[in-house]
Amino acid sequence: MHVQEWLDTVPAAAVYAVVGLVIGLESLGIPLPGEIVLVSAALMSSQHAGIDPVVLGACATVGAVVGDSIGYAIGRKGGRPLLAWLGRKFPRHFSEGHVATAERSFEKWGMWAVFFGRFVALLRIFAGPLAGVLRMPYWKFLVANVLGGICWAGGTTAVIYYVGVVAESWLKKFSWLGLVAAVLIGLTSMLVLKRRAKQAQAAPRTAEEPEPVPAGE
Repeated sequence: MHVQEWLDTVPAAAVYAVVGLVIGLESLGIPLPGEIVLVSAALMSSQHAGIDPVVLGACATVGAVVGDSIGYAIGRKGGRPLLAWLGRKFPRHFSEGHVATAERSFEKWGMWAVFFGRFVALLRIFAGPLAGVLRMPYWKFLVANVLGGICWAGGTTAVIYYVGVVAESWLKKFSWLGLVAAVLIGLTSMLVLKRRAKQAQAAPRTAEEPEPVPAGE
């Protein structure tokens, strides 16, 4: 079932919990579709009064910050063996090539890799655990983590919410235009059919000719 269709079947409180949980687990280092869930929920909030976009954005932000912090603690304790274990469990996401790419990003950008990594699917999974493995000072990680979580989760929620509201208003306008067009097409079709029907009724009388009289009569 589509994510948005599934979210539409659960209460608003459950939507907040699911969004926070999925994003938290993804930030912790488990490859889950956190961004898809957030976008789907934000789009729903623009269409349903029961889902508050502010609460949704707050839950997503908390999930992102808490998940990244737990991932940092796990990475700091597990070290390199943790990355090797993740590579065996999730080779598609934690392959040696992906780990090397993430490490180069951290070496080049430092705490900004945590901040900007929130906006990149691969780094979003790596940021917390890898920052812990590389022993980044926690205060630096926390600042980048909180700012990145607010900008990504809150910003994504706000953008998708307003895009959904604008799209819905445009669709309503187009629905009225579609209704007017359908009425005009219907009236035009009715007039054309009526005119052709009159022409068909008049044709036999105007074209009517006396039957030919057989020869010899």
